[in-house]
Amino acid sequence: MSLNKKFLEYPRRGYGMDHGRYEWSMLIDRPKVAWPSGKKLALWVNVCLQFFPVNQKGKPFLPSGGLSMPYPDLRHFTLREYGNRVGIYRFLKAFDKYSIRPSFAINSRLVQRYPYLLDVLKERGDEIICHGFHMDALHYGGQDIHEERDLIKRSLGILRELSGQDVNGWISPDRSESENTPELLVENEVKYFCDWVNDDMPYLFSTANGDIVAMPLSQELEDKFILMNNHHSEDSYVDQICDACDFLLAESEDQGGRILSLNIHPWMLGQPHRIGKLEQVLEYVTSQPAVWSAPANEILSYFKESNSQSHELGDSKESYGGYAYPIKVGKGSP
Repeated sequence: MSLNKKFLEYPRRGYGMDHGRYEWSMLIDRPKVAWPSGKKLALWVNVCLQFFPVNQKGKPFLPSGGLSMPYPDLRHFTLREYGNRVGIYRFLKAFDKYSIRPSFAINSRLVQRYPYLLDVLKERGDEIICHGFHMDALHYGGQDIHEERDLIKRSLGILRELSGQDVNGWISPDRSESENTPELLVENEVKYFCDWVNDDMPYLFSTANGDIVAMPLSQELEDKFILMNNHHSEDSYVDQICDACDFLLAESEDQGGRILSLNIHPWMLGQPHRIGKLEQVLEYVTSQPAVWSAPANEILSYFKESNSQSHELGDSKESYGGYAYPIKVGKGSP
């Protein structure tokens, strides 16, 4: 029996995918990216500074890394707090030792609770990214749009006011989104978000309110994912990142600049038995002559500049906000 043709009828049918959120393209076919001073690999270290409420609601799901014991789960609550009291300062010492220029994804509730920690970051001049309100204030499918709009506006407003930065980057708590999140981020003047992990390089993402950039932040190389979810050893954590560094450097020789993104948590890697492993990683990666360390906003700025200046657009390509993507056959409908 042949398949009913109605199964193939879809208003957003397009080559490569069936939606209009972004242009379909193969990574290998895209224009080569150039980093400053001829560097081949951009190292993006992102630190998540998080607040998990002890009266966690878990609506509509328990956030990863959240409190898992009956209320009050002080064992896990205080472990998360350890990162903001102790582990973060070990991170900062390691960053200075290896000349790392990180970004910090911060829950807005955290800066209200720990103003002294925000003062340290402001004095350092590090980039601050909004990580939502707190880790139990989730964004999710089916969420009332007015509720989410208020949550995003409040989260960004608090962080922008207290940090004194524009704060134009976003990472949702637990990387969870609703169907409206990208539109609401653009509505609140966010320039890039880091929830989608379907690429190695930034790409333009369409919303009903205008374009935003998807800035992929690897989950596969995240400390929590490797150590907590996959139950791999600390030595394996080091090996996996060093392997990724070697591979991306080799790939960049033919395909242009690449990004090695490391998402880390001070309540995890800031422990005395693990901080040495983070230092091992930083020592290895920064010892490679072709590596350039920079925060997310600076990497994105050079990415845009490289794409807009290094490639002339012909009939076979369209330009989207300075990005040149090959157009194969057709595009998904918006």
